[in-house]
Amino acid sequence: MGDGGQVEVRGLLRDQETRCEHYHSEVDIIAIKFRCCRRYFACYQCHARLESHPSERWTAEQLQHEKVVLCGKCRNELSFKQYSEHGGACLFCRSRFNPGCALHYDIYFDFSRGT
Repeated sequence: MGDGGQVEVRGLLRDQETRCEHYHSEVDIIAIKFRCCRRYFACYQCHARLESHPSERWTAEQLQHEKVVLCGKCRNELSFKQYSEHGGACLFCRSRFNPGCALHYDIYFDFSRGT
């Protein structure tokens, strides 16, 4: 179970629930940990604006061992499996996530590579 700790989220944030200037609907409450810098960002556009390095994608193998999603409501970290297999809601607090985030999986995750 997660601890709901204080994980830093970077980005052009609008609130404490990880909404940013790019994505700020009621259900835009996740942050993604970027493989390249191991930091959480509100979205890929925030990463591009604030970092000087290119983003790197997580491989399928790495996703088995890393917590890569942060719920902005309860602040618990989730593995990709926990995030993707719970009906679009947080495993811990049941807050709904934006189903449109799946459209950006290819930016964060490389499922074609095992390692």
